[in-house]
Amino acid sequence: MAAFLYVLLNLFYRKMHKFVSFNQQLISADNANISAISSAAFYGKGIFTTILIHNGKPFLWKNHWQRIYDNAKTIGIALPDKALLEAEIFRIIVANKILKGRLRISVFDESSSKIWTELSATKTSVLITTADLRSITEAKLTISPYRTNSTSPLANIKSCNYLENLLALEEANKRGFNEAIRLNERNEITSVCMANIFWLKDSNLYTPSLKTGCLAGTIRGLIIENFKVFEVEQNYFDFKADEIFITSSGIGIIPAFFGENINHKEVSKTLNNLQTMMNYNINLLT
Repeated sequence: MAAFLYVLLNLFYRKMHKFVSFNQQLISADNANISAISSAAFYGKGIFTTILIHNGKPFLWKNHWQRIYDNAKTIGIALPDKALLEAEIFRIIVANKILKGRLRISVFDESSSKIWTELSATKTSVLITTADLRSITEAKLTISPYRTNSTSPLANIKSCNYLENLLALEEANKRGFNEAIRLNERNEITSVCMANIFWLKDSNLYTPSLKTGCLAGTIRGLIIENFKVFEVEQNYFDFKADEIFITSSGIGIIPAFFGENINHKEVSKTLNNLQTMMNYNINLLT
């Protein structure tokens, strides 16, 4: 399954670094293998998280670990010890000589598929990869035709079964947009394809609530901790905003523009406050 992993990695990392960590071994990406009859290969059973690296240190590591832990418990995947995983994070950072970039932890369920075989030994594989930060400074938005299912058992889970998000992004790219707002089955705004979404209206800051099916992103959480944010179920057909921005560990906090209802003059003031807060917290890593 080396080819499978290599393709999967390159979907997310166009400038991936030399070494990866696979089950605590530093190897090249094309030497990382998972079982062809595993639940990870058959169904995409696994979880992942992407972490910002600054000054050779992982940003919001405790928050990422908590989400990995919660997600793994929800879908039934065994995790390695936290200290062991943290040590491996620093080992790959040193090996790839990273001061600034991004790091992805992927946890694969390598248990055999019980539908296809009676073998049922529990096994988990952990892949850690690093790459440069994504070079996107603003987002041109459209509406994705692909809906988020808020009742899905994978709602709020950062699952390795991420093809739906990728297809939504590719569909938007084909129409000349670099991101797309995704709605749920109730026409509520949930997120964009690869990030969380916030908006400003009448000096109030809003973001979709977890009830919509959106992911509890770590940068989303950081903003909620430091600013007054209303978590809402916003119907798209009643949506109005003075400013929109999107957030993730890979891109930070960037402006997004959709339609004619955005006042571009107001973007810099709010965005500056949010980015200043994020940069302050990042610089605490020094």
